[in-house]
Amino acid sequence: MFSSSYLFLYLLLVIAFVAKNNSLLIAVASLIILKAVGLDAKTFSHIQSKGINWGVTVITIAVLVPIATGDIGFKDLSAAFKSPFAWIALISGILVALLAKGGIVLLAEDPQITTALVLGTIFAVSIFNGVAVGPLIGAGIAYIAIKAMEWIR
Repeated sequence: MFSSSYLFLYLLLVIAFVAKNNSLLIAVASLIILKAVGLDAKTFSHIQSKGINWGVTVITIAVLVPIATGDIGFKDLSAAFKSPFAWIALISGILVALLAKGGIVLLAEDPQITTALVLGTIFAVSIFNGVAVGPLIGAGIAYIAIKAMEWIR
């Protein structure tokens, strides 16, 4: 029960506890429990392949709740497009979605980048109270930077 993966997970658990980051704490504790009870072989590959989609779905549901409750309606939508900030938000949403698309391509083509992205995300989540959407967006940013470097050569 003290393999390098356990040691790494316990280290992350301590970091999450010290940083008071509940999301990281729950995620790491869940993985330790699944591994300890022997469900890692059955669940980890499924979680790894589908987890980002599940997370995006949960975030999307949370963002859409104000529409479902009636707090945001068509009147608010039309008023929002009169604001320059709304246009900035719209363009930002488009750019982030395109970055994430590039990130998926990069992670599929070069899985070793995942390690650096995961470490960067762990640092951001635990030390700066960031949100763990970093690997996908980070991969998208890396994808753009790599393509720019290839274009310059």
